[in-house]
Amino acid sequence: MDINQLNLRQAIMYKMQGSDASAVHETISDAIHTGQEKTLPGLGVLFEVLWKNSDPSQQQQMAQTIAANLPNQVGAPV
Repeated sequence: MDINQLNLRQAIMYKMQGSDASAVHETISDAIHTGQEKTLPGLGVLFEVLWKNSDPSQQQQMAQTIAANLPNQVGAPV
C-alpha cells in the first residue's frame, strides 16, 4: 500500500471518528450530491468499513445491487 493512501485513509478515519449515524449519513449524502471527484476517496474508505463489517451474504447483496445498477454501456471518459 502506498504511504499516501495510508495517510489519506487515516485522515478520513480521524475526521469521521466519533460520528453518529446522522453525521455519517450527512457526509455520504453531501459527497454524492456535490459530485466532486475529491470526495470519492472518502466514500471509498467508508465503503471499506461497511464491507469489512458485513457478513458474506451482505457483501453479496451489496455486490449484486451495485452490479444491477451499473450502466450497460458508458462512453469513453473524456
